Formats: sequence, C-alpha cells, structure tokens
Amino acid sequence: MPQKPVFILAIESSCDDTAAAVLKDDKVLSNVVANQLIHNEFGGVVPELASRAHQQNIVPVINAALKKANITKEELSAIAFTQGPGLMGSLLVGSSFAKSLSLALNIPLIAVNHMHAHILAHYIDEEGFDKPTFPFLALTISGGHTQIVKVNHFFDMEIIGETTDDAVGEAFDKSAKILGLPYPGGPLVDKYAQLGNPKAFAFTKPKVPGLDFSFSGLKTAILYFIQKKVAENPDFISENINDICASIQHTIIEILMDKLKLAVKETGIKQIAIGGGVSANSGIRTTLKEAEKRYGWKTFVPKFEYTTDNAAMIGIVGYQKFLAETFEDATVVSKARIQF
Repeated sequence: MPQKPVFILAIESSCDDTAAAVLKDDKVLSNVVANQLIHNEFGGVVPELASRAHQQNIVPVINAALKKANITKEELSAIAFTQGPGLMGSLLVGSSFAKSLSLALNIPLIAVNHMHAHILAHYIDEEGFDKPTFPFLALTISGGHTQIVKVNHFFDMEIIGETTDDAVGEAFDKSAKILGLPYPGGPLVDKYAQLGNPKAFAFTKPKVPGLDFSFSGLKTAILYFIQKKVAENPDFISENINDICASIQHTIIEILMDKLKLAVKETGIKQIAIGGGVSANSGIRTTLKEAEKRYGWKTFVPKFEYTTDNAAMIGIVGYQKFLAETFEDATVVSKARIQF
C-alpha cells in the first residue's frame, strides 16, 4: 500500500451512460452517471446518438465527480478509462478525453477492460459488503455478455462458460418487447415478475453441453407461446402479465443456476460473485443468496449502484493497475471487442 493516498479519476463510456468517479485508494468518493434517455423512443441504443451525447455530457459529468469528491484535478494520481468492449464511437469519446487529461496533468493513463471491471467491482471498499477471496467464480450477466469466469487473481481470469448466441440481458429485453413493454424491458419484467406465479407457464430450457449458455431458443419459444395464446385470447397478455413475466424470469434464472451448479461441481470453488447490469435483477439476487443455505456457497452480490455501467468499477481496476504500475501511453487504442 502506498504511503500517500492514490486518487483515481475513472471514466466509463462504453455504451449509453457517461460516467465518472473519483476513488481514494479503494474507496469511492464520487460516482456520477448521466443516462441517455433519447434511446428509449428507438427501442434500443443508437450508436451515433450515443457518441454525440457522450461528447455533450463528459465535461459536466467529470466536473461533477471532482466537485462531489471535493478534490482538484491537480490532486489526481492517474486517469483510468474503459478501453473496451463497447460501442466504438462511445469508447473513443472517453479514451480521447482521458488521454488529453493525463497528458495535460502529466499523470499515468490506465486502460481498463469493462468486463474485468464488472467482476472486480466487488473489491470496492463498501461498508456491509464482503470481498471474495481468490479463487472465485464470477457470473457476469449483462445486455451484451453472459459468462462464467474463474477468477484466480485481479488480472488472472479465465472464461469457462459463455453464451453461444444472445446474452441474458437480450433475453429479458426481447421477451419484454414480445409482450409490448417499452425499452429497456428487463427491469419491467422483474417488476411484474415479483407479483406473479413463476410456475404458471412452463418454457423448455435449451440443452447446451458444458458450461455454455444459449438464450435464442428460449426467446423463440416465448414468441410462439405468446402468439398462440393471443390468437386464442386477444387480452391474454394484459390479463396474465405478472404470471408471464414471473415464468420467463424463473426459467432464465434456472438456466443460470444450472450452469453455476455445474461450474461449482467441476471446479470445486464455492465462492460465487455476480456482476453486470442484469445482476440488478431482484430474482437473481434472491436466488443466489438462497444458494448460500441450500448449497453451502458463499455468494457476493454487489451494491446496486455498482451493477449497471458505472465509473467506480473502472476506478477500482485502475487502482489495482496503479499499484502494479500497469500504465499506457497515448498510443493506446479503444477496442469494440477486446480479449478477456
């Protein structure tokens, strides 16, 4: 641990949220996120609109993060930014700003893998939240990713299972779209599911060997089921929305849990941590906590604000890389796809 505190300014701009955070060592002093509501009317993120909005938001968001942290930019030790994966236009806004500021202040520049950050968000020093010890299994679930990762150390990670098609977040959002729910639909499915019967309707779980996932077949099964029921009763969705959502959510959670149980059996690791936007889902959080009692696991569920895209998780990776002196120069490039 360094003698004097390390102040990291972190920037996250991988998709449609412009975020900045300031960390003092592993503690979060500020975590500011500007959402882009413009995408809602299009039913999904429009990349060109996202990058333009980042350009408008990045300066006020960083100013707000510094002000809330009550420090000046001259006190910063390093700048951390999301290198990828993500939308290239969005990533370039964050990386360009980070490079410019690190050059202007003559302080180190740190590139962060967005998916590493979702996993290592558990190492933010937050009262009431335990940190996993190595090794542990991480279930990273978001709109773009579904992975089981064996985490041996901060930067020693191995993907042991991943989706072969749709990510789990897509499965939630596309199911919501089939039901006529507005974008983003995942949180609405969760909301209605809490009021419904998870056993009301049965959906077949896809048969995928090993630790990999598949959600496209489930999405198709839900579409055909809804089309058939609506043909029989035009009011089927409105009359059964809670039960439909509960049944969809129950099936998705069962798919995730089946693979996690297999991963525990194969690796012998009983520490499970979740991360990514879909880990905000109440059903997944509850089921994982119940697994502690049922299977003897130790489970780690992050603070809600560190589940969806945010800059604090970029900052904690930045802090660990700062300690390891893993820095970049101005030639570092953003990557829409990035090796894990």
